[in-house]
Amino acid sequence: MKKNISIAIIILGASLLYACGGSTSTTPATTSTSSYDPNRGEGKFNQENVTVAATLDATMATTGEAIAGTKCTSCHKLTGEKLVGPGWKAVTERRRPEWIMNFITNPDPMIDKDPAVQASLELCLVRMPNQSLSDVDARNVLEFMRKNDGIK
Repeated sequence: MKKNISIAIIILGASLLYACGGSTSTTPATTSTSSYDPNRGEGKFNQENVTVAATLDATMATTGEAIAGTKCTSCHKLTGEKLVGPGWKAVTERRRPEWIMNFITNPDPMIDKDPAVQASLELCLVRMPNQSLSDVDARNVLEFMRKNDGIK
């Protein structure tokens, strides 16, 4: 009986460690970041393929709000307050659009390379999971973030 309980505890502990801490990336966290651009992030988005207008696209923001309600707001508050992950207030003022798009579509390499993301991870203690957002969905979420930050 004691042996069965011990085995169950070991399996449970291993499962929790695997679920909570493991990166699926094979790149060690100590990988050189000399070619990493902290303004753009890691991914396919850059200034040429992510354009935002001075005014808000209300349709995109509404679509992005619905996506965020399904994929994001269980971990992120729209204020500056931390929930599981950091709050979203002023994120579009702190980060460039291409960085945001790269992070929400490709979080693992950025978690491994971006010093600011790593510092946030130390506070939040949970890696952002890849939500498998399409490029269009990610762009709509970005527009909702802009709306949340007061862009009109």
